[in-house]
Amino acid sequence: MKIFANNLIDYIDKDVVFSGFIDNIRDLQYVQFIIVRDSSGKVQVTIEKNDSNKVLNDLVSTLSLESTIKVSGKLFKNDNVKLNGMEIIPKNIEVTSKSLPELPIDIKNKDAALRETRLDYRFLDLRREDNNLLFKVQTLMEYSMREYWVNNNFMEIHTPKISGASAESGAETFKLDYFGTPACLSQSPQFYKQMALASGFDKVFEIGPAFRAENSHTSYHAAEINMIDVELAWIDSEEDVMDHEEALLKYTFSKINDKYREDIKKVFNIEIDNYDVKFPRITFSDAKKIIREKYGYEAENKLDFERKEEELICKYAKDEYKSDFVFITKYPYSARPFYHMLDENGLTKSFDLLYRGLEITTGSQREHRIDILETQAKEKGINIKSLQFYLDFFKYGCPPHGGFAIGSARLLMQIFGIDNIREATLIYRGPTRLNP
Repeated sequence: MKIFANNLIDYIDKDVVFSGFIDNIRDLQYVQFIIVRDSSGKVQVTIEKNDSNKVLNDLVSTLSLESTIKVSGKLFKNDNVKLNGMEIIPKNIEVTSKSLPELPIDIKNKDAALRETRLDYRFLDLRREDNNLLFKVQTLMEYSMREYWVNNNFMEIHTPKISGASAESGAETFKLDYFGTPACLSQSPQFYKQMALASGFDKVFEIGPAFRAENSHTSYHAAEINMIDVELAWIDSEEDVMDHEEALLKYTFSKINDKYREDIKKVFNIEIDNYDVKFPRITFSDAKKIIREKYGYEAENKLDFERKEEELICKYAKDEYKSDFVFITKYPYSARPFYHMLDENGLTKSFDLLYRGLEITTGSQREHRIDILETQAKEKGINIKSLQFYLDFFKYGCPPHGGFAIGSARLLMQIFGIDNIREATLIYRGPTRLNP
């Protein structure tokens, strides 16, 4: 089994075999140093220049950065070594793969190449320490969410990604031929989440891909995204749904902080805080009023939020409630899908969750009464026949329910203060990018 760099402290004064990428080489007059890197850290390999080490000395002089090697030797504690106070004195070095001497991008300085160039060589770009940490945090984030749901008796579902109908009327879909029948890639597991609740599953979740054929070139849109979806039965209102999301995120952030707080502070120079206070809840109309009266900004769009408004209302939540999160509730019916339930004033029982200036969630209580659901679909100009499979879910009894979806990459963007979703996605897909 491989020994990882973060476990080397347990092998002081022992023979070790350590494998990794060559991060740096210093070939001096009397000594050679190789810094070897794996996903958990780095270690120094020290080779004195003398007759007994001639084979190793000659080998090191031929090595190139980012080649992979296997070092066999003894690990010593050495307080003079700045890198973790330890070094390996090698007996043998095996080159397991060679890198071309000229790298197409500088992986130690992301600003040295254009983003699109780095995305062309994403496999190299991902070798940076910040990217490695980001996806470690993503792994723990999803694990912690699953842990929370399993502990609270949720069921995990896996919905189809090939669909015969769109889950969101009017939104663009990727069309495909399904054995002679028109179909599309799923934009959302929404209909199937609701089907699961009509099946008596009570509480369900899914983490999986969704596809949006939107010709959008913003810093926070992508054509293929990873969605975190939740649906809850037997709720009394949308407040129950917001309560669950707030508890879920607080649990998840506490787990991230427990394991990676110091690493995040060291690598990204940020701290994850302001998640343990109550997330404020502000109605859509009140939020518009606050933005207009407190910040003197009035958007042209009266039915939804513009990016500038998201930033301003988050500033307000931080200043007034010490919270990086804020729920915006009661959106106008014209701005929401047909399956959102309406209140007595004709507003949707829906919400968005904003985090550090960006919307990361849309959720609502769903309309589960078949007659009202059909009426609202017609009002939205939707062909009822195309939704027959969905409407059938509600003809034989369906509990009151609601749910939400979180954009995984958007959440990671905001956690780390990353300015573009391309940097928070393993392999980005957008209108102009289909490679690698």
